[in-house]
Amino acid sequence: MEKKKIVFLYTEIASYFLACIEKLALQPTIEIIVIRWPVNQEAPFDFSFPSSVSFYQRNDFESDDKLLTFVNNLNPSIIYCSGWMDKGYLKVCKHFKHKIPVIVGFDNQWKATFKQQIARIISPFKILNHFSHCWVPGILQKEYALKLGFKEKQILSGFYACDFDFFYEQYNLNKDKKRINFPKRFIYVGRYYEFKGLKDLWNAFIELQNESPNEWELWCLGIGDIEPIYHEKIKHFGFVQPKALPEYLKETGVFVLPSHFEPWGVVIHEFASSGFPIICSDKVGAKTAFVENNYNGYIYESGNIKALKAVLLKMILASPEKLLEMGEKSVEKAKQITPEIWAQQIITIIK
Repeated sequence: MEKKKIVFLYTEIASYFLACIEKLALQPTIEIIVIRWPVNQEAPFDFSFPSSVSFYQRNDFESDDKLLTFVNNLNPSIIYCSGWMDKGYLKVCKHFKHKIPVIVGFDNQWKATFKQQIARIISPFKILNHFSHCWVPGILQKEYALKLGFKEKQILSGFYACDFDFFYEQYNLNKDKKRINFPKRFIYVGRYYEFKGLKDLWNAFIELQNESPNEWELWCLGIGDIEPIYHEKIKHFGFVQPKALPEYLKETGVFVLPSHFEPWGVVIHEFASSGFPIICSDKVGAKTAFVENNYNGYIYESGNIKALKAVLLKMILASPEKLLEMGEKSVEKAKQITPEIWAQQIITIIK
């Protein structure tokens, strides 16, 4: 039987996307082709590509016409496209729109900005005429999809799924050790940029240490364009490859994401899968799926250092039993979206 070919017109590859297509590739009737942008040097991940999937570099195609010819010759059954910023990708999508399912993915939250209001107006001519479906991470993005004119039946959710098996394995490996001696360390993983709210976290942590000295530390993993703040209880580890994360997961206890702007934040799903209590700002999109206030973590007002200090202190004062219970609740929330569930979405559209 001839295989169904799925073409992904992708921007920047991420390890969680590779975990998803690896599950999809287990289907014997499916062949996967990925065209991707170069690796972002700000996040120089060392990826492990599934051998059963064909990968091509976007810049290997000298023109948009050559890209269209290449995809046309594949005779795809379905196309997925990352957003609408690549004109060559858009040309391919428009060509196939009335022939096969053509899905667009985006993580923009509906904010009713001037730019988004313009997008609503031009959507019939610039977006809806290119795509038959859209695939978004969660409810905040679904609201935007509806504003753009997509119908309920055209909208898929749960596009971002972390490598659940990998992180859930870390939870199982570490939970007994953490029951004996819970690590009194907060951890942040992400880029070092202003919009990530890292300075809020550093300042809140230092103020808390000055006001109420305690044993807790703050470990930060990442690189970017802001200078790290140095303190005896704040450690900076630089950029860390995903395969090296287990060493940090077993030594830390509570995850913090203090972003001023975060359309989704797959890292929240990763740490929920790893059994961590979570602190995040109200600007983090993934909170809608994986963080429930006073249940498995705390959500505070972005940019409010006083509020951030208060939730950090709540974690510090909580008993190890309470923190472990919150971590278990995180794991249950993380199970909502997995690469297997992600793959089934594509299979449903094909059928």
